[in-house]
Amino acid sequence: MVFASLVFIFVFLPLNLCLYFLSGNQTYRNLILVVFSLFFYAWGEPVWIVVLLFSTAVDFVNAVLIEQYRRTWLSKAFVALSLVVNLGLLFLFKYTGFIYENINEVFGFGLAPPSFALPIGISFYTFQAISYIVDVYRGEVRAQTSYLKFLMFISLYHQLVAGPIVRYVHIEREINHRTFDIVGASRGIIRFCMGLFKKVYFANAAGEIVAQFLDVDPASMSVGGSWLGLLMFTLQIYFDFSGYSDMAIGLGWIFGFHYHENFNYPYTSRSATEFWRRWHISLGSFFRDYVYIPLGGNRTNATFNLLIVWFLTGLWHGASWNFILWGLYFGLLIWIERAFLQRALDYLPGFISHAYLLFAVVFGWAIFYFTDLGKLAAFTSILFGSAGHELWTFQATDALTGNLWWMILAVICCMPVYRFVLDRAARRFAPDYLLWVQGLIALLVFVISVVLLVGKSYNPFLYFRF
Repeated sequence: MVFASLVFIFVFLPLNLCLYFLSGNQTYRNLILVVFSLFFYAWGEPVWIVVLLFSTAVDFVNAVLIEQYRRTWLSKAFVALSLVVNLGLLFLFKYTGFIYENINEVFGFGLAPPSFALPIGISFYTFQAISYIVDVYRGEVRAQTSYLKFLMFISLYHQLVAGPIVRYVHIEREINHRTFDIVGASRGIIRFCMGLFKKVYFANAAGEIVAQFLDVDPASMSVGGSWLGLLMFTLQIYFDFSGYSDMAIGLGWIFGFHYHENFNYPYTSRSATEFWRRWHISLGSFFRDYVYIPLGGNRTNATFNLLIVWFLTGLWHGASWNFILWGLYFGLLIWIERAFLQRALDYLPGFISHAYLLFAVVFGWAIFYFTDLGKLAAFTSILFGSAGHELWTFQATDALTGNLWWMILAVICCMPVYRFVLDRAARRFAPDYLLWVQGLIALLVFVISVVLLVGKSYNPFLYFRF
């Protein structure tokens, strides 16, 4: 099940809200959230609930034992056990086939890779569990003594299948004690509607254009069409993932949870370093706090630590060489910026540094998009004017002219224009009045989103595969 579906919006969520607010008892509410979260997760493939329940049971017990045997070798042993179980399951389901394929390629074997399907959201909830275990070991949080509450933390459907990666320390108080706030819930509904609009109106429309120009034989691609398709994918992946994060954060507010922001207008950045402080913030902060700093950070072997983090960042996104190349590509850019380029970017006019960042990111999305390295190489040559390919086609003209105003609006919505208007309005109008205006805007975009969901069947979600 996905948030941007009529079943979720008009059946699942209203039923969840009705039953959740039927009683003020915290244990009852926790149980309702767990039941609905497990049902939400089981919608696609019920068997993966077994994996989720097994890993949460192991982590719950290990965390209690880590705290009980703190400052002894046993606490480290229980941390290691959780890491082995969590990373082992992730490796088994996500990377086993990749390993088999590469062994066959290198040694010429004919080994048949195991046919494991990828449990939805395993990359996200695995990292949540790891952050919890490590934080308990470090003494930053107390081990949760209620399995129901811990299972709720891991399985909350708001962020279970596609993030953001929520740390236990961020919502510990709300897991144990949360209250209903009508203003917070109202803002949550508004945030959900805005995220839904980003997903349905922008991401889905961009995805249809992407398919026209990128999901074709490279021999039929034109230079202009390739750039147009790549620019549309740049919009699609941003609105798809940030829209989903907005919906998750909004749902959290409705139920009394406050998740940290996951996107902060990343396309307004002026360097790759800044971009990754604004894009998928929860993933970047995870690798910083649990990999980069423990390895030594900037103090020792900074270059090695940086490349390890970006190798893992790429690998986290998928079991394919293109994702590894994509991660190392950004790692190299950030290393170059640290070495000398950042100083030059700081002195250059803003539009030049911004143009550099946009070109670097857009080209990076080409590496991200094509899992077939042969097709990636062919596509890259077309981008830069490979002989034998047309510069422009009527198909590209039709796509550009037919969607021009939509594209302009999409670009505007990648910038903090809406936030700027709200900040200015907040200085002139009372908070209650401003909330009503936001609510009316949210209602309008909600109606538009529902109409589009009814009228179109194209509704993919890119980050489900991670």
